[in-house]
Amino acid sequence: MVVLRPYRESDLEALYEICIVTGDSGQNASPLHNDRKVIGQLYAAPYGVLEPEHVFVAEDDEGVAGYVVGTHDTAAFEARLEREWWPPLRAHYAEVALDSLTATDRMRVAAINEPGANPSDIVASYPAHIHMNLLPRLRGQRVGSGLLRLWVDQARAAGVRGIHLGANAKNAGGVAFWTKSGFEPLQTIGRTVWFGMRL
Repeated sequence: MVVLRPYRESDLEALYEICIVTGDSGQNASPLHNDRKVIGQLYAAPYGVLEPEHVFVAEDDEGVAGYVVGTHDTAAFEARLEREWWPPLRAHYAEVALDSLTATDRMRVAAINEPGANPSDIVASYPAHIHMNLLPRLRGQRVGSGLLRLWVDQARAAGVRGIHLGANAKNAGGVAFWTKSGFEPLQTIGRTVWFGMRL
């Protein structure tokens, strides 16, 4: 049985693990990384640490196997990351030997050192954003739809007027999921398809 519930502090390691196991366009990114946490430092863990009230997880008999994370205010969250999240990570990776990291690890570290901002025109119209990932064992059971509903309901109740997200264009399953879940493709920049949903 799968239970959808609010995030707990003890779920943090699961966020990291799910993020890497789904981090290659929905497939396992473990072979691309020596550092199993670096991708989660970008796309999952900061939400659990800084805005845990905006994180929901899916848990089955084997443990937490899916999450939706996000923020109601992208601009404010990016400013908070710059104040609280990135500085200790930058200090940490400045001490890590580059030859211990893969090329993909180094790409992620570069993103920690110089984070890219979400497109400003999209943020202006859709100020909230989310990331969602499920381990393969939970896919195809409407678990993602359930997690999304929890997040959208909470955002709507808080007066959020729009949500956006970026999906890798190579992730056909993800692109199809967001399209049929009420998100509109807005623009494609490089390998990222940006979606928006008005609430």
